[in-house]
Amino acid sequence: MPGLARKLLICAAVDGLIIQPLATKGQTRTPNPVKVKYGDAAVTSISRDQTASSDSTPPNLSFEAFGIIGLFTVARLSYLVSITGRQQVAQIRGHPIYVVTDVALTPCTSQNEAETAISHTVSKLQRASAEKIAEEASDTASETDAPPAATGAEDIDDPGAQSDRDVSQPKLPGEQRGIAQDVFKKSGSYGSFAQRWFSNKGWMANRRQSLGLSGVGAATAVERDDDEEDRSKKEDDDRELSRIVVEENADTPPGPTTGESLTPKLLRMAHIWFGASKSFFFSYDVDLTRSIANRTAATTHVPLHRVADPMFFWNQNLLKPFTNLGDESLLLPIMQGFVGQRSFVVDRHPPQVESQLDSVEMHDMAVSPPGSPPQERASIDLRPSEKKYVITIVSRRSVKRAGLRYLRRGIDDEGFTANSVETEQILSTVSWEPSSKIYSFVQVRGSIPLFFTQSPYSLKPIPVLKHSPEANFNAFSKHFNRMGESYGSMQLVNLVERHGVEAIVGNEYQKNAEKYNQERPEGAEPLAFEWFDFHSACRGMKFENVSQLLDTLGNKIEKTGSTVELDGQVEQKQNGVLRTNCMDCLDRTNVCQSSFGKFMLDLQLKEEGFDMSAQVDQMNSWFNTLWADNGDAISKQYASTAAMKGDYTRTRKRDYRGMVNDLGLSLTRFYNGMVNDHFSQAAIDFFLGNVTSLVFEEFEANMMTKDPGVSMSKMRELAIETSQKIAIENAQEDFIGGWTLLSPHASNTVKAGSPFEEVVFLLTDVALYLCRFDWNLDKVSSFERVELSHVTGITVGTYITSTISPAQADEKKNVGIVVTYEPGKTDVKRTNTRSLSSLPGEQERKSGSGGILSSITGNKPAAEEKQVARKKIALKALYSHTAISEAQGVRRLTEIEQVNVIATEIERLVLANQPPPPDTGDDRKELLSREDIISLEEARKSTGFLDQLGHTIKKLVWA
Repeated sequence: MPGLARKLLICAAVDGLIIQPLATKGQTRTPNPVKVKYGDAAVTSISRDQTASSDSTPPNLSFEAFGIIGLFTVARLSYLVSITGRQQVAQIRGHPIYVVTDVALTPCTSQNEAETAISHTVSKLQRASAEKIAEEASDTASETDAPPAATGAEDIDDPGAQSDRDVSQPKLPGEQRGIAQDVFKKSGSYGSFAQRWFSNKGWMANRRQSLGLSGVGAATAVERDDDEEDRSKKEDDDRELSRIVVEENADTPPGPTTGESLTPKLLRMAHIWFGASKSFFFSYDVDLTRSIANRTAATTHVPLHRVADPMFFWNQNLLKPFTNLGDESLLLPIMQGFVGQRSFVVDRHPPQVESQLDSVEMHDMAVSPPGSPPQERASIDLRPSEKKYVITIVSRRSVKRAGLRYLRRGIDDEGFTANSVETEQILSTVSWEPSSKIYSFVQVRGSIPLFFTQSPYSLKPIPVLKHSPEANFNAFSKHFNRMGESYGSMQLVNLVERHGVEAIVGNEYQKNAEKYNQERPEGAEPLAFEWFDFHSACRGMKFENVSQLLDTLGNKIEKTGSTVELDGQVEQKQNGVLRTNCMDCLDRTNVCQSSFGKFMLDLQLKEEGFDMSAQVDQMNSWFNTLWADNGDAISKQYASTAAMKGDYTRTRKRDYRGMVNDLGLSLTRFYNGMVNDHFSQAAIDFFLGNVTSLVFEEFEANMMTKDPGVSMSKMRELAIETSQKIAIENAQEDFIGGWTLLSPHASNTVKAGSPFEEVVFLLTDVALYLCRFDWNLDKVSSFERVELSHVTGITVGTYITSTISPAQADEKKNVGIVVTYEPGKTDVKRTNTRSLSSLPGEQERKSGSGGILSSITGNKPAAEEKQVARKKIALKALYSHTAISEAQGVRRLTEIEQVNVIATEIERLVLANQPPPPDTGDDRKELLSREDIISLEEARKSTGFLDQLGHTIKKLVWA
């Protein structure tokens, strides 16, 4: 993108943090730097005449970065995330595509912290540069033709620019190392884990360095100018620098806030997620967020952030401070997913003699000199009948319903599904000349578009359907209406089991697809639904049976076609899309999508005049390893491990070693689902702007996260409406209001430590109703009706049920109401017996009935009533300010305001229903009293030592 600086100079000046855009070689610098203001993290411009600039900054107080990811504020501290390491993984239209390999997190709240962090960053960059020089010298002496890194990409470098390549532990294309082999060789993710864990100093040393304020990995290569190479030898390593940065609090307000103890973990998460994970990609010139078919008119001179698709623009929220400033030179969109590239050669007249089998293999990019320009590679020993192509895969993960495996399942209220990924397979010539056709084939994957959950505490968890059939179909329709507008016709490929636990959601998926076709809007394309039971068809490791699916869908894929661009104009546009899913949309999905991609590639090359079935190379390792790398990348981002069944994707063979490797991956996923994912999910939602930093306070309370994609306010409104229809049978009653509150699961108790659940509380002019609601099925499971004339007292006050976390012990936030009453013959308690006796959702969905509400108490003789002791209904206010509500701009009454409104309304109506005692006028006993329901001191006594110890241990592990 013309005008966007390739580098930035970040330094700490006398009055603030300076971000100075630097132009590429031969260009002038951008005149207006940007200042991140201390204290409140406000971003303002600095005029040209200010003296603070990069030229006057000491070398140890400035470093060069390749772009700004953004700025975030948590626990009263602001951090700038800048790219300090990058690696070129592909080139598109002659422009380099980079993956982020390292980032620096620079605190912006105090000058002292900023200077210390920047100095630490400089030290780390210089050390990494020195180590890279030494490593390259060693590699040159031992190997003259090193294979490329196993990123699945062809490293076609920008001429004149140095490649930032991680050359540690190279792996040949198609090679697959087992977990045990990685551990013993200390390579790969498992080997790295073992090396750190069993090292006397490695684990804690890396833990200190990964506190996130500026570190880079030792093996990370960073682009630098000649003067940086000279400076890299001047400074020694300061091991205490990271500790000083973390512990520096001189300019910050005193007193930690709730959740502030999690800030170091958040910084580590940011450093790993944005940098070490190598899952974020960017380009200065190419819009990675849009496929060829989705690109609008020529946008050569339009800044990338203006044309980027918000669906795949991952740092849009973090860039808001700079967007508000209006300095477009700092707005660099990044995309999460995968970008990989391979070159290959095909022959119009392939040789038939076995001695010439190397005619194709010799041209594979795996043996081409890494980093050589595409012009050189295109001319290596090609016969007149041969032609060299480049295949590129770009997978774009959606920011909608983004997150991790068991915490983001199914669909949300707006019709967005979890693990939604658009994968574009591009076929082009090596030089991307406009006179040659460019082919683009797009597929999508995404979770089954229904409300469902699965527990992470099982290796084979049972899916649980949630919410009513109406709510599911409403979200289902939104999803496919939007997809139809974006892609046209849709072929749904469902890979879950027809029998067993997966069939629970598979059957509902098919039913909703059939209903959608019957009720689809005018002009909308019908859904083509294909259910292929992958596990049944491929039982016994016979993954080649996926060809059966291709036999079924081949004609459909051919009719869908691909997008073709020639001379910069789209000549033909893909007229539909395949949407593939399994349960996770990872392993089975990637195997099938790679098969669909190969099928389309053969069709495209046939149009170019090449018969792939006649080629000498039938292994197609260049294709298989590229798709396997794509599957691994998407799997790591959703399930924290590489994809299972990857051995088949790479080699088209399946054996026991692949099964053993998959077992290790399953156990790793199981551990991450239980321990790591909750905090990581909170951080992801925070970075995307779905929640505020209050999410970490909520996480500290129960080590869990909430789903911002499911609107609790809408669910609560629906619950109140449903409860009103079911519980209030007498049409003569005047409905006053309804609220959702917390109440002990056991009736007639206020005890701390007992399980609490969210209930619906209704109030009419003559009675109050306590409705226990099944939030999974949107049904009333039971309700209790109490005549207002039977109410004898109302207590409002502090209601603390646990002191495990600071939020739970806050006396201002934890308040409630206790209504005391004398049971009478008109009081009723009823339960929905069908809901309680059936499996979750099964009979309800089959019958479509609301269940049978049967009376289990009430209607007692008057003589018996007088002997019944008084009973209590305990209600506790929900927290008014949550991370989700604040992010959505929802403003609610405070907790004490909530209970005051409800209590005074109950008191008014009770007095209206109770006539004054005879001969005493209007003198009545005071109903409303204000005193502690459960005080902080009582709650502390009730919170057992084992409860506190359990939470402490869980926090040590989870946080």
